[in-house]
Amino acid sequence: MSDDPVPLSALEHWSYCPRQCALIHVEQAFDDNVFTMRGHALHARVDDPGFHHRDSVRVERALPVWSERLGLIGKCDVVEFDASGNPFPVEYKHGPKRVHAHDDVQLAAQAICLAEMTGKPVLRGAIYHYSSRRRREVEITPALIAQVEAMAEDVRQMRLSGVLPPAVHDRRCNACSLKERCQPELLANKSGLARARAALFEINPQV
Repeated sequence: MSDDPVPLSALEHWSYCPRQCALIHVEQAFDDNVFTMRGHALHARVDDPGFHHRDSVRVERALPVWSERLGLIGKCDVVEFDASGNPFPVEYKHGPKRVHAHDDVQLAAQAICLAEMTGKPVLRGAIYHYSSRRRREVEITPALIAQVEAMAEDVRQMRLSGVLPPAVHDRRCNACSLKERCQPELLANKSGLARARAALFEINPQV
């Protein structure tokens, strides 16, 4: 295991927005909004470690997981083990059933850890959407695994450099609790002005 393992949550944050990931995992900055508070309330239901049985399935809550190969560490909300010990990770999310790539990345990272820890392939997992009380099954494809591997290295290099990625002002910012810290409108405008000035200078070096 790396001396400074990458948290699984950092992969989700990086997939959503690299700058958000840096603010949280480099600058240790975090603010709550209505979305994060709903997430905290939901995870309070599964953050108490323990297990129970449902027929022949053993259901583990808040299970610590890690990957020596990728230097990852974290925990799974829920892992269901069938009678043969095959793991099936379930990640809890607030809100209705929907598809978000960053959710799938986090789930795939959990699957990689579980496969390495148990020696059993983890080919599928699920996102449980609390508001709609519905599961969305996710296939853990080679492409998704490769994406996790690349992101793990990207996050590690970002943490080593300590450099914040540039702000990107788009609709993701509206749901981000770090919007006030990030100042995406201001930084995006400055970047746009800088690009416009550079383009103008190429046309007229006298400017």
